[in-house]
Amino acid sequence: MAPEVLSRQALNRALLARQKLLSPAPLPPAAGRAERVIEMVEHLAGMQAQAPFPPYYGLWSRLAGFRPEDLAELILDRRVVRIALMRGTIHLVSARDCLAFRPLIQAVLDRGFRAGYLKQLTGVDTGELAAEGRALVEQKPRTFSELGGLLAGRWPGNPPAALAHGVRALVPLVQVPPRAVWGAAGQALHTSAESWLGRPLDPSPSLELLVRRYLAAFGPAAVADVQAWSGLTRLGEVVERLRPGLRAFRDERGRELFDLPDAPRPDPETPAPVRLIAEFDNLILSHADRGRVLSDTGRQRLFTRNGIFPGTVLVNGFVAGMWRLTHARGTATVVIEEFRAIQGKNGDALGREAERLLAFAAPGAIHEVRFVSIA
Repeated sequence: MAPEVLSRQALNRALLARQKLLSPAPLPPAAGRAERVIEMVEHLAGMQAQAPFPPYYGLWSRLAGFRPEDLAELILDRRVVRIALMRGTIHLVSARDCLAFRPLIQAVLDRGFRAGYLKQLTGVDTGELAAEGRALVEQKPRTFSELGGLLAGRWPGNPPAALAHGVRALVPLVQVPPRAVWGAAGQALHTSAESWLGRPLDPSPSLELLVRRYLAAFGPAAVADVQAWSGLTRLGEVVERLRPGLRAFRDERGRELFDLPDAPRPDPETPAPVRLIAEFDNLILSHADRGRVLSDTGRQRLFTRNGIFPGTVLVNGFVAGMWRLTHARGTATVVIEEFRAIQGKNGDALGREAERLLAFAAPGAIHEVRFVSIA
């Protein structure tokens, strides 16, 4: 029997369902609240977080009643951490996933180090660099600038930045508070994951489990999609081992897609509410083929900002604009940049969503919502 063909709309609704963007998950008022937030972070297989605060907005869009302190307390309690993982970028993950994912993603970090900073180093043994760097950051958390300067004393003539980034690749470094704590400010200070969490990395991590976690959050998906999300290569071999326990589909272009048998795949006509999606959100960044949420025109507009990936506006499940939050003289403003005019019920819903975001992010400020056409 030929595999079922899934339309772009069907893939969109499946993705939104996995991402909890069709209907946000409820948060209990007290008992179990922290566990529910951790469950969401784990369900999403981590949240891209090279800027400190996008994960707060990412959780706000997915958890009904989420408050900034819900995540800030987990960071302070060491139950979630920020660490270089998928694609070599900083992700917010649970402590459990930090220890399980990092050994699997080591190959991505090694590849990036070899392609870049390693070429700048002369006479540096990477094993010795890792040991020296680990000792320094476990002595006390350090900035990359401080770490590089200390390492340059051991290996003079080598660029301090290259030495520090070598340690970043070779040692699992987490960023410690107050970095990324809502309402606080702080430099990016690093120590080892093992020291911060008091536990070793998983000695037998599973690539098969990583692929299944991806499908739970982002499927149905092709092998190329899993590789785009993770930065890993040769995952076709892993998917083939999993094939007996997966469902296979095709998209409209004929690509083979895989999925967990019991994962949600809603009716393509399921209504999709207007949503504001965080900067750097993996909803947009975790597929080789981003057509399930983003048009070619939209992609051109989003990927022209010098590595800064903006917050996006979803209308009927697809990116229809961008948003940004600004603060000035006691006023907080959400600026909506529309690819084309968003009118009628969708326009009204977008205004309400922007007001809801302002109530979350700036409860004590005067609120303003502005619409700008960039058509």
